[in-house]
Amino acid sequence: MFTGSGVAIVTPFKGGKVDLEAFKKLIDFQLENDTQALIVLGTTGEASTQTNEERELLIKTAIEKVNKKIPVIIGTGSNSTDISIKYTKQAESLGADGVLVVTPYYNKATQKGLIQHYTAIANATSLPVILYNVPGRTGVNMEPTTVAELAKVENIVATKEAGGNMSQVLEIKRLVPEDFKILSGNDDNILPIYSCGGHGVISVMANVIPKETQAMCKKFMEGNVEEAIQLQVKYKKLINLLFVEVNPIPTKAALAAMGYLENELRLPLTSMEESTEKQLVEEMKRLQIL
Repeated sequence: MFTGSGVAIVTPFKGGKVDLEAFKKLIDFQLENDTQALIVLGTTGEASTQTNEERELLIKTAIEKVNKKIPVIIGTGSNSTDISIKYTKQAESLGADGVLVVTPYYNKATQKGLIQHYTAIANATSLPVILYNVPGRTGVNMEPTTVAELAKVENIVATKEAGGNMSQVLEIKRLVPEDFKILSGNDDNILPIYSCGGHGVISVMANVIPKETQAMCKKFMEGNVEEAIQLQVKYKKLINLLFVEVNPIPTKAALAAMGYLENELRLPLTSMEESTEKQLVEEMKRLQIL
């Protein structure tokens, strides 16, 4: 699929509707700053509050705007296998390059259920499938043995690990084939996951600093480990502030401060608290992002 930094891009809203012009500007910003993949309709894109019509509009716009410069990967996860299959088929029919599928939330499937869920989705498409494990949001952890079993499915090609458990990442690396990709789902775990044999990140902070996020990945991959560490450390406070409230609340505040979009979210998400937004803006100024 890709190595390095892929951005989990936000969905801009204006007056309650998707702001396509702002969305296109955000994509241009990513293309101009070395991002290696565009991930649309993920958690950061507020996918759970999008209508099917909005999903189609965003997918079509992203694919047309990117124009095959980098892979366009669509979040198609749901807590219903049938709906995930429907979303995945929609993404494939519109020309996506791959799909990112989060573990079912709320139902809390067993490991057996996860295997059957992902196998059914993968068998319904010819697209590459990226597993997405984020137990803090879904209430279920996908075990390394489950990932290894799913890696046997031909078009399940990668996993996005956002559990923060490096021992688990190492175990996945031990069990899966060499060509199976392991991607960080946490911006403060980019280099730890690389050090465990990972291949890149699906990043939130890349919305704000795409060039720097890719530079961190590239430096590590080229063997400039100390320089990569310096970048991870430099942006650690920014990462903390981008997650001080629920993602993508702070990211949208940051992008609004940069002039890319209206600071608008969909309920149940609300705008950033004034005190924490002030801290975020101050850190962005210190880093000369603003």
